[in-house]
Amino acid sequence: MPKKFSGQTRRAMPKRKVAALRTPKVFASRCSRLQLTRMIEPPGDEYFVREALRHAQKAYEAGEVPVGAVVVREGRIIARAYNQVELLKDATAHAEMLALTQAEAAVGDWRLTDCDLYVTKEPCAMCAGAIVHVRLRRLIFGCADLRAGAAGSVINLLQLPSLNHRCDITSGVLENECAAILQDFFRKRRD
Repeated sequence: MPKKFSGQTRRAMPKRKVAALRTPKVFASRCSRLQLTRMIEPPGDEYFVREALRHAQKAYEAGEVPVGAVVVREGRIIARAYNQVELLKDATAHAEMLALTQAEAAVGDWRLTDCDLYVTKEPCAMCAGAIVHVRLRRLIFGCADLRAGAAGSVINLLQLPSLNHRCDITSGVLENECAAILQDFFRKRRD
């Protein structure tokens, strides 16, 4: 029989249907959807370094030094690359350089002032110089390069007061994973 609520007639829901809505599976799926809509946040640094690690793995499989890089603008990846020095027979084909070139094409300008670069290994002097020239907002990298790192390990080209641009640096994101792929690559190469 219909029940009256505040002047409207509404049919009573059968008890079986009400019980079905309260089952853990249905209730959990409805709660998780509600939580997801409330808790959606942009991906963090680890997410983008993991994406760079996926590209480092591609370099590893191609016999290149396993370094990967991604450029992010407004929370979205606009460029992805990995080292291709041997493949292209080009000493400048570092992951960072290739990613910056792709990002410039995607943005339609050589200035990348609102972009961030995520890379698995600290950039060398060549790549750090390019980062300064494109006026990158931020560099985030995994493991340090104690022999040739130009973002703080050997020299810090990204924050020299005499240059026209300084870039924020975050280091050590997924450091162990980024170092492990490089160590494994060079260990196998020595053997």
